[in-house]
Amino acid sequence: MILVLKENYDKKQLENLTSWLKEQNIDIHLSQGKQTTILGLIGDTSALDIDMLSTLDIVETAKRIQEPYKNANRKFHPDDTVISVGDVKIGGGNFGIIAGPCSVESEEQLCTIAEDVKASGAKMLRGGAFKPRTSPYAFQGLREKGIELLLRAKEKTGLPIVTEIMDLSHLPLFKDVDVIQVGARNMQNFELLKELGKTNKPILLKRGLSSTLQELLMSAEYIMAGGNSNVILCERGIRTFETATRNTLDLSAVPLLRQMTHLPIIVDPSHATGIAKLVKPMAVAATAAGSDGLIIEVHNDPPHALCDGAQSLTPEQFADLKKSVDNVLPFACRS
Repeated sequence: MILVLKENYDKKQLENLTSWLKEQNIDIHLSQGKQTTILGLIGDTSALDIDMLSTLDIVETAKRIQEPYKNANRKFHPDDTVISVGDVKIGGGNFGIIAGPCSVESEEQLCTIAEDVKASGAKMLRGGAFKPRTSPYAFQGLREKGIELLLRAKEKTGLPIVTEIMDLSHLPLFKDVDVIQVGARNMQNFELLKELGKTNKPILLKRGLSSTLQELLMSAEYIMAGGNSNVILCERGIRTFETATRNTLDLSAVPLLRQMTHLPIIVDPSHATGIAKLVKPMAVAATAAGSDGLIIEVHNDPPHALCDGAQSLTPEQFADLKKSVDNVLPFACRS
């Protein structure tokens, strides 16, 4: 349930109302927008008399919310959420690109790529230290050593780092990581999401391979219910019958999620297509669709990459992509 307050509400009345609601075991999310103040009521609101609440002097309207996600719901929070990562902002009209290799392979490789993508305008550095792979015989990442190398690249370039967590037991290793990525395979690892909700770190949450948008938002809700509202959603392609690309990039998710949630939405055209030549056109399309950013795989020697070289751009190709995205950005659909 949400209560939309009148423009010049009485603060003492608000205190009395919130105290009474807490006595009814209702949690309250206060959202103060530019023009509207909203109380989001979280919990079992079935016993609350909506007609009585509507008649209160400070209440403009009272509405029941049918969607099961509350904290992530735009009805609770009409204004876009802006996630701050150091000096970088994502959401609310702030657009940023995260770029870097699929896997951290060596300090030289990582730092070279970091310097190149920064020079082209990337705002954050991605790199996999722990790698979920379909085959148990494939390269699984440098693990703790990979995080150490990411931190060295950050020290050299100043770029905040983004890397994926695979297991709850690894969480202590991520204390200096700027953005923790939850991959598609872990989108519904609810115990992991609960623990990430207890941190204050930004979480980049990728959509599962066969997950609906509501399921994605319910996973975000697990994190937010724990107290961490710093969630960035990522559309990375879904599993369909089509085999011409690695996945099917669902760009309709961007404007749909824009209506459903206030959280920032970024797009990963690298994992979605799996084909380097398709990354640029889909990145441009994602930008035009109104995404808040992109996450792009870049490697200095894609043919010899230890992981996902076929979908990785060279630094030169990334620079070209960035120019095309910048040209489209002023015309992006934000409604």
